[in-house]
Amino acid sequence: MNAERQLHRNLKPRQLTMIAIGGVIGAGLFVGSGVVINDAGPGAFLSYGITGVLMILVMRMLGEMATSSPSTGSFADYARRALGGWAGFSVGWLYWYFWVIVVGFEAVAGAKVLSYWIDAPLWALSLALMVLMTCTNLFSVSSFGEFEFWFAGIKVAAIVAFLVLGGAFVLGFWPGRAMDFNNLVSHDGFLPHGPGAIFSAIVVVVFSMVGAEVATIAAAETQNPVRSVTKAMKSVVVRISIFYVGSVFLLAVIVPWNSTELGASPFVTAFTVMGIPFADTLMNAVVLTAVLSCLNSGLYTSSRMLFVLAARREAPAALTRVSRRGVPAAAILASSVVGFLCVIAAAISPDGVFLFLLNSSGAIILFVYLLIALSQIVLRRRAKEEELKVKMWLFPGLSVLTAVGISAVLVQMAISGSTQISLALSCLSWVVVLGLYLIVRRRGGSLDIQAPVVDADASSQDALTEVTSSQAAVPGR
Repeated sequence: MNAERQLHRNLKPRQLTMIAIGGVIGAGLFVGSGVVINDAGPGAFLSYGITGVLMILVMRMLGEMATSSPSTGSFADYARRALGGWAGFSVGWLYWYFWVIVVGFEAVAGAKVLSYWIDAPLWALSLALMVLMTCTNLFSVSSFGEFEFWFAGIKVAAIVAFLVLGGAFVLGFWPGRAMDFNNLVSHDGFLPHGPGAIFSAIVVVVFSMVGAEVATIAAAETQNPVRSVTKAMKSVVVRISIFYVGSVFLLAVIVPWNSTELGASPFVTAFTVMGIPFADTLMNAVVLTAVLSCLNSGLYTSSRMLFVLAARREAPAALTRVSRRGVPAAAILASSVVGFLCVIAAAISPDGVFLFLLNSSGAIILFVYLLIALSQIVLRRRAKEEELKVKMWLFPGLSVLTAVGISAVLVQMAISGSTQISLALSCLSWVVVLGLYLIVRRRGGSLDIQAPVVDADASSQDALTEVTSSQAAVPGR
């Protein structure tokens, strides 16, 4: 195999574990949780709990497939095997599109945080962040993993500190404080907007938890993919239940749900109520870390998905080019350029082009999760039980329930006035991708998962070999 087309397996287990943790804890928790509490009331932590269960089930399904057959293409390859080429093509391109939009969005968000300390144009700060993270990804997969390890470590430390200090505050172990949970029932009660608000908030919450699946893509670049994925997936339950549900519960107890300050930065507000000095500066630094982590992961994930698409002749073959350090340099640069184009759109037309891009990718991750669920159901029926290293619980009941749950969130988006446009434009994005699939198929692209590539050019042959070399045979086939 041509060494210039191989990805290097230089990610360490500790890095993959923190990538999985960092994937769950994003800026959406540090900033967006206040909006959810404002909308749903003190019971907002139930929204996070319900969404967390749904995400845990999706990750368990993905973990079952990833440990059975780890690959850089991850769920795009699983969808291809289970549902056909159209599904693999859809998952690959939709997921890539989702993340490059996120990259642009996070670069703008990071620039706004940096402007707290640095007086410079937002586009310039955004460009600086994009260049920094692009260089990190281009240097080596190990440098990406090391950055993510420390980024995630800072986020985890911030959440743990809040859980410890916030817990002491509400339980009465704080100087001058007694145990007090009154904010859960004061100000019009536990569910001031009714039970329906809990389910409406799930639409917002689900997007704050996106990212845990990145670990199944990154696992293919570790020395022991199966062990790495197994370890990462098993910790999902603890991470979501403690970090999300626990912290949002404490926020609702410490700060009245109808506080106007919650929407800006709920953790800053909570620390201020507790009397902790320099809360705004500290939390701005943590939020910047969360944004950089998401930007870092977004470039990594989008580049690997683009690399796999090119290997299957569903994207230009030049994107399979790998540097001497074993990273898909062309795919990284392509994703970075598209991400910066989104930054330019945000600067020139924030309420026009950029808003359109955000809306057109709004429901895409739900489409991907739905295809993951359907793929697991199909592949599990083909598999031999004894060959599965990680199994979905109570199959097929919970698998079907997961698919239904994801569909319910999409239905909620369809009936909610604030998300109807986003769902419609996301559906349009999928239609465009399916149209491109038909064109690619007619031109001889979109190789099947086990198809020979004797007629493919050299670069896609080598890349496809790399993509499939780490995969086990599909159980039962």
